[in-house]
Amino acid sequence: MLTFHLLEGLFPPTKEISTMNIGIASEKSGLPAKTIRYYEDIGLLHPARTDNGYRDYSTADIHRLRFLQRSRSLGFSVDECRQLLSLYQDRERDSADVKEIAKAKLVEIDRKIAELVGLRGLLHHLVSHCHGDERPDCPIIDELAGQGVAQ
Repeated sequence: MLTFHLLEGLFPPTKEISTMNIGIASEKSGLPAKTIRYYEDIGLLHPARTDNGYRDYSTADIHRLRFLQRSRSLGFSVDECRQLLSLYQDRERDSADVKEIAKAKLVEIDRKIAELVGLRGLLHHLVSHCHGDERPDCPIIDELAGQGVAQ
């Protein structure tokens, strides 16, 4: 039985392939392949292509994907991610530009929190006034039907 070291030298050395396909990029970035393709479709990512047309992701592409993932997890929209990614890639950027985008996101989050607090209060009120027994009358249903307290 021949072992691998006996076969060395019998075949010409092959060029090591360093391509990173979408599956590997997905694994390294933590993003689904569908999301990666979407980011490419909307111009947030521009991977190289191999001779046969397959995407070939670089380490820089993986960094961009991770940047986008973290940006999205903080609640930034796709357009805000586009702006942030542009600023990330611009070494001449003003941090004030980044801060403005982040401050605007904070205002939006605070508004959403206030809205959720109001919704929670209404729902808490409805739940506390619903008997939750065999009776058919229910303030929750009345509210959903437009006949409740909030009207």
